Amino acid sequence: MKALILGGTTEATALAHLLSGHPRIDAAVSLAGRTKQPVLPPLPTRIGGFGGVDGLAAHLEESGIGAVVDATHPFADQISANAAAACARVGVPLLVLTRKPWVPGEGDRWIGVPDMATAAEALRPLGESVFLTIGRQEVAAFEAVPDKRYLIRAVDPPEPAPTLPDYRLILDRGPFTLQGECALLEEHRVEVIVSKNSGGTATEAKLEAARRRGIPVVMVERPPGNGVAEVHDAAAALAWLERVSSRASLPTSPRSAGGGDSLPCIAGEG
Repeated sequence: MKALILGGTTEATALAHLLSGHPRIDAAVSLAGRTKQPVLPPLPTRIGGFGGVDGLAAHLEESGIGAVVDATHPFADQISANAAAACARVGVPLLVLTRKPWVPGEGDRWIGVPDMATAAEALRPLGESVFLTIGRQEVAAFEAVPDKRYLIRAVDPPEPAPTLPDYRLILDRGPFTLQGECALLEEHRVEVIVSKNSGGTATEAKLEAARRRGIPVVMVERPPGNGVAEVHDAAAALAWLERVSSRASLPTSPRSAGGGDSLPCIAGEG
């Protein structure tokens, strides 16, 4: 069975390693191409978009894809919506592989917000030194609050560069250590952190560092899902693919042809 992994995360890479050389599943990975030097998985990999729902649906049919795993970033809502709509259109089973969201613990000072514009507004009564750990694509939202000192950490530089009067850019890729995050907050005298609720362990240390220093965290919550079933680790996604593969290899019978035992497309509306 041919499978497509929509990747770009550590979870996608872990699944790719499990699928490398698999005897029954011929998998490939698709990356959106937003990172200039992505970590390539050990599977055939295409880079670049499909052209929306129509393009992805056409690719699934033309390539004979039997199952799709959406292992994109939890905030890649447009890609996930396109995947749900395209898989529903052509009847290809879909699963979301995503890390569990973070939850606040004792001592945390989280301020939950629905989007980046609201996160910027939430900064106004808070500290002057702001640590943005939101990636590079939505930094422009903070131009609405220019009277802060911003420390921006991202894998690639924001394009275009933000028009903020006082900011410093750090290019780095996780995982980050607790010792390193504590030292960073101390060095730059960080008074507030802005983060997406991405989950996972690679960048979680900043939250523990904030907790220890009593620093508030403006936390942008995840966009709503698309009604697609989710798992939270690569092994579970592999098991799902193997079940789909097993069902796909069964000979067609009059009963299954009528839909009684056919595998449903696990996808919501796009």
